[in-house]
Amino acid sequence: MQAQAALAPRWHDICAESELVENSGICALVEDQQIAIFTVITQESRQLYAVSNWDPIGKANVIYRGIIGSVGDATVVASPLYKEHYCLETGRCIEKDEVSLLTFGIQLRDGRILVAV
Repeated sequence: MQAQAALAPRWHDICAESELVENSGICALVEDQQIAIFTVITQESRQLYAVSNWDPIGKANVIYRGIIGSVGDATVVASPLYKEHYCLETGRCIEKDEVSLLTFGIQLRDGRILVAV
C-alpha cells in the first residue's frame, strides 16, 4: 500500500488564474522540474495544459515560449527552436513518433492553478 502512495502525484499550487497568459505559456519550477503551463481559449472552451518545458530535440528549457496552434484535431505547441509540434494533451511529437514531452495533471480550483507532479 505504501508503494502506491509513493507513486501518487502531489498537487502543487502554481499561481492565480489571473496570472496566466491567454493562448500562450508560462513556466513554473515544481520539484526541480520546469513545467510549461498553457491556457488555450477558443469560442467553445478554455483548456489548461501542463507539459515538460524541456525540448528533447533542442536540448533546452524553452517549450513555454512556443506558439500554440493545431495540427489536425490536436492542439499543439511549436517548439521555438526547431519548430517541432507537440500535442499538448499527450505530449507526443507530431513529426517524430519516438519523441515526446512529459505531461502533468492540471486543474483550476478556487481561482488557483494546480499541477500534479
